[in-house]
Amino acid sequence: MRREGRITRAQEQALTRLWPRFGLEADGLIDLDACFGRHAPRTLEIGFGNGESLAVMAIHEPDMDFIGIEVHRPGVGHLLLELERRELHNVRVIRADAVDVLKRCLPDGALERVLLLFPDPWPKKRHHKRRLVQPGFIELLARKISPRGILHMATDWEDYAQYMLEVMAAAPAFRNCAGAGNYSPRPDYRPVTRFEERGRRLGHGVRDLLFERI
Repeated sequence: MRREGRITRAQEQALTRLWPRFGLEADGLIDLDACFGRHAPRTLEIGFGNGESLAVMAIHEPDMDFIGIEVHRPGVGHLLLELERRELHNVRVIRADAVDVLKRCLPDGALERVLLLFPDPWPKKRHHKRRLVQPGFIELLARKISPRGILHMATDWEDYAQYMLEVMAAAPAFRNCAGAGNYSPRPDYRPVTRFEERGRRLGHGVRDLLFERI
């Protein structure tokens, strides 16, 4: 578990004041059409950090609904404030463990796109088992992503990127959009994050991996 970090008073208040408008409870299967008030293609971002990129994507794709999962309260509070400030209506937020949400709360085939952007790389070899990208997790995502939907991952750790390629090469439900063993260009819909800019300054190359659900 990462340390949560400091939460501001505004973020704390947002968790109470704005949660009824934008929050979804992870206590059973969610009727997404009812939550959004429409039927639309849906993107899920797992671990959205402070949510700025998620908000930007939602602005640029108003015909798509977005679901963000994050466990850390400061990030959730920050995103809630952004949604209010930008008057966004196509984003909902879940504060819970992503695996539990996928297993219990999201219908099979409900997602057009899943984003896993800059997950914790757990760089030490003895910690690799803690990485989110594991064969079982990819099998779970395969059930939730609709046919021809996209799993989009990005990392600035070369070792993790190679590991992702290896895991996905063994996943029969997906094909590499860039061809076997290759990385994809950053799609226009994904904004460059502050985290990514910091990584580039440190000399870390950023690699995007896009896989289509067969």
